[in-house]
Amino acid sequence: MAFPTMVKIKQNFVLNKIADIPGEIRSALSRIELQKIILPGQRVAITAGSRGIHKIDVILKALVDELKSIHAEPFIVPAMGSHGGATAEGQRKVLESYGITEATMGVPIQSSMEVVQIGEVLDGIPVFIDKNALSADHIVVVNRVKPHTDFKGDIESGLMKMIAIGLGKQHAADGYHNLFMKLGHYKLITAVAREAIRKCPIAFGLALVENQKDETHIIEGIPAHDIEAREKELLVKSKELLPRIPFDDIDLLIVDEMGKDFSGTGMDQNVIARTVITYHMVTDRPKITRIFVRDLSRHSGGNAIGIGNADFTTTRLVEKIDRSSSYMNAITSSGPEGIRIPPHYGSDREAVEAALNTIPDSNSERVRIAHIKNTLHLDEMLISEALLAEAEGNSAVSVVAGPGSMGFDDDGNIHYAF
Repeated sequence: MAFPTMVKIKQNFVLNKIADIPGEIRSALSRIELQKIILPGQRVAITAGSRGIHKIDVILKALVDELKSIHAEPFIVPAMGSHGGATAEGQRKVLESYGITEATMGVPIQSSMEVVQIGEVLDGIPVFIDKNALSADHIVVVNRVKPHTDFKGDIESGLMKMIAIGLGKQHAADGYHNLFMKLGHYKLITAVAREAIRKCPIAFGLALVENQKDETHIIEGIPAHDIEAREKELLVKSKELLPRIPFDDIDLLIVDEMGKDFSGTGMDQNVIARTVITYHMVTDRPKITRIFVRDLSRHSGGNAIGIGNADFTTTRLVEKIDRSSSYMNAITSSGPEGIRIPPHYGSDREAVEAALNTIPDSNSERVRIAHIKNTLHLDEMLISEALLAEAEGNSAVSVVAGPGSMGFDDDGNIHYAF
C-alpha cells in the first residue's frame, strides 16, 4: 500500500498565559477577602480532581500556602467520583501521578470513599458529600471550567460538577449517571450542586480556565453564592478557547495517545465529534470516517474508557488496559459502549492499512489524514497533502515541517522522515 506525503502544521493561537501562578492565586484570594471568609485555626478541605489540569500541583500548593499564611489548617480530599477504581487508595494514586502527595503539598491527604447524605433534590434524589470534606469548617472547590464531553448546557464541566459528582464519590457518580439518561446532565448537576452549596460549608471556588495550549489562562476566586452565575460566564470564555482540529472532513484521524488525563472520555468528544454512548450529545464537526488510537497514556492508570469511540487500535494499548478501573468507570457512567475494544493490531502499519482499506478512497494523493498527539494538545499536528491546500488557505495555520512520507520503523510503528 502507498502511504501519503505528510507535513507538520502549527495553529497560530493568540495566547494569554499566567506566568506567576502563585502570585495570581494570591491576588485572586485577596479579591474575595480570604481572611474574612476563613479564620485562624479553621480546618479547610481542598478538592483535587482526576483531570490533567495544567500545573495542578503548583496551583494546589499555592492555595495551601495561602491558607497556611492566615493560620488555617488545610488538607486535601480527592474529588473524582468513581475514578481511581472507586477506591481510596486508587484515588490517592491518581493524585500522586500528578505530583500531589502529602510530602509535596505539606498537608494531609484524606482519601476515603465514605459519604454523608445531606439532602434530597428533584423528588427524592439523594445528595452525597465526602465525609472528610464535610467534617471541615470550610470546603474549597478547585476545578477547571471547560465544555463537557457528553452534554451541552449553561453549566458543563467545572465547579458545579465537582461539587455534585466529584465530592459525591462513587455513590453520586453511579446513581446520577443512570439518572442523566432520564433527566439530563444539566438539570441534575445544577440541582445537586445548589443543594450542596446551600447546606455544606463551601467557602469559595477556585475556577481555572485554560488557553488553547492547555496553559493557565484565568484563575478566579468565586464566593460560594456566586459560583453558578460566574461559572456560566467562564464557560462561554472557555468554549472560545477550546482547541479544535482545523478541518471539517477527515478520512483518518490518528491519535498518539488517549487517556483520562486528556479527557473524561479518553478522547474529547468535542474534538472528535463522535460518541458511541446513546445519551451523549456531540457537535457535528468535524466529520471523521475512521479513528486510529495508537496508545494509552501512563497517567490514565489503565483506564481506557472511550476506546469504543475508536475504529482501530494497537495490541500495546489493549495490553495496558486495567479492566477493573475501566469497567468501573464504564458501568458507573452508564456507558458500557465506551469500553468496547475495536480491532487491534501488533503494529501501527497494520492498523493504518486496515483503516485505509475501509474508506471510500485511500489513494495516497487524495486521502485526508490528520495525525494528533491527543485531543488536548492540538497546537501542532501532521496532515496529508490532500489537506495542505486548506491549511495554506487558513491564516490561523502555518506549515512548519515537511513534506515527508509517512514511514514505519523496524517494528512497524509510524515514523516521519523530517
